[in-house]
Amino acid sequence: MKNDWIRKIIGLILLVSLLTLPLVTPFQIYLSIPSQMKVFNSIDQIQLPNLGDAVTVTTTENSHARTAADIMPYAEESGDTEVIYTFSNIPLKKVDISVYDDYYVVPGGQSIGINLHTEGVLVVGHHIVPTEDGDKSPGEDANIKVGDSIIQINDQSIRKMEEVAPLVKQAGKNNSPLEIKLKRGNKTIETSLKPQLDKNDNDYRIGLYIRDSAAGIGTMTFYDPQSKKYGALGHIISDMDTRKPVEIHNGSIVNSTVKEIKKGENGIPGEKRAEFDVNDSKLGNITKNTPFGIFGALDSTPEKNKWSEPLPIALPSQVKEGKAQILTVIEGEEVEAFDVEIVNNVVQEAPATKGMIVKITDKRLLDATGGIVQGMSGSPIIQNGRLIGAVTHVFVNDPTSGYGVHIEWMLNEAGIDIYKQSDKAS
Repeated sequence: MKNDWIRKIIGLILLVSLLTLPLVTPFQIYLSIPSQMKVFNSIDQIQLPNLGDAVTVTTTENSHARTAADIMPYAEESGDTEVIYTFSNIPLKKVDISVYDDYYVVPGGQSIGINLHTEGVLVVGHHIVPTEDGDKSPGEDANIKVGDSIIQINDQSIRKMEEVAPLVKQAGKNNSPLEIKLKRGNKTIETSLKPQLDKNDNDYRIGLYIRDSAAGIGTMTFYDPQSKKYGALGHIISDMDTRKPVEIHNGSIVNSTVKEIKKGENGIPGEKRAEFDVNDSKLGNITKNTPFGIFGALDSTPEKNKWSEPLPIALPSQVKEGKAQILTVIEGEEVEAFDVEIVNNVVQEAPATKGMIVKITDKRLLDATGGIVQGMSGSPIIQNGRLIGAVTHVFVNDPTSGYGVHIEWMLNEAGIDIYKQSDKAS
């Protein structure tokens, strides 16, 4: 009986310990220590949690044990190293650190016109065709949905709206159906659609509203001076009618000029109103439209400004809450810097679109725009001389604040390898 009580008491003590241990600050700090880190070889870039003077640290470069408070906060050369936390000569945790040379890109801020051509023609709506036999909806009858892309009709590839009308007219005259291949998400679907004669204008109709291009404005985030790869916008482009991502066949970006700003208010997002000509000499092409923005390669570099020198980038773990700046255009084509605050930063180990919360603090920008407005998406964020990310979405109920995406994920989408080891590391 006595032994049973002892076991119960020991079990209770262990249970309480397990429940309270995660609440103890040193244990929380221990859990926050990553097993692996990727950093750049710049001062103050390796920041490891401090477990107190009782815990010593050993590095592969220096076998002399030091407290975590005294550990060298940076690596002088690229390569691999490790840090071991030790308590009373008992190893607690090992951190593998890969140190890389800084990666430089040119920050953007320029207002750009965006012209996308869809893959096939995009179905953006249905309409009724009045016929002698009553109202009909051929597109709906063929189970074609809003958001589908028509990529082939009667074995002919479709790229432009102008290619559809002759095929519809010919099928109508022949009283034959159109054999349609369409794309719906990741699926390819085949269906038949029979054009109907509109009794009001005596022309054959398929009962579909279609579009083959989309246009808008945004902001360039960066370009790589070596590869000429660029990234812009910081978020995916969705069709205004279907609310679905635009699957592009090709596209281009051109210079644009900001003519007017509609200020944002609580519940009503503002917008930049800019002009551009899709027939102007293009800055570059568009090859990808992803949740992290649009990407491609430049044909020509943007006009130089005071921000045109390459800057090193920062990883999510190196972003700090506090003061920063964004680069954007509020009038004409002039790129300017405006003060912001990083209110919150999420140290992300995997790509995610919402990595920061950014608040506009610059009085001149607030007076001009009310905060973050449409067209400002992609504006690069700079902190402590490093490019850390881009503005993406505004908070509808607070236009002074919005989300930002970390620059690492945009560079990944652009196909840029920022972890190139130097010759010293190899």
